[in-house]
Amino acid sequence: MDTQARKRDVDAPVDDTVLTAVEAAMIRIRRRQSRRSLARPVMKGLAEPVDLNTLAVVDAVDEGTSESGSDITVGFVADRLAIDPSRASRIVADAVRSGFVRRAASQEDGRRSCLELTSVGEEAVAAAHHTRQAFYSDVLKDWDPREQQEFARLLTKFVRSLDEAARG
Repeated sequence: MDTQARKRDVDAPVDDTVLTAVEAAMIRIRRRQSRRSLARPVMKGLAEPVDLNTLAVVDAVDEGTSESGSDITVGFVADRLAIDPSRASRIVADAVRSGFVRRAASQEDGRRSCLELTSVGEEAVAAAHHTRQAFYSDVLKDWDPREQQEFARLLTKFVRSLDEAARG
């Protein structure tokens, strides 16, 4: 038995067929996401055109606004998008120039700049939520309601575990 297999057996006793299935599913999800198949329909539904990176910034700012009471900064966006801070700074600047996001003085620290959605950014978020939820509704419509609930619960739990593993 190789060292990697022994380490996995000790650290996380998960059946190999489960690991293989999860890995294959995650690869397919990643491929689909890298094609940005849901972002394009969102963009078509907006009055103003939006770049895919700008949409990612808008989503991150919206996520931060809804989950925390603290300032949403470029660092927060970098963390949420899993990109380096200099790249985050560039795409945030583009989102600001495009009018979807604005910089505001931090209420916690006046020397720091935080990010807020503009009304156009809020429109983009609403369109994104509507488009994605309509897509997922179509995908899940033939599932039993209990399966839908269980899937939502387990997917949320899985994503929390991913976040914890990334921090650890």
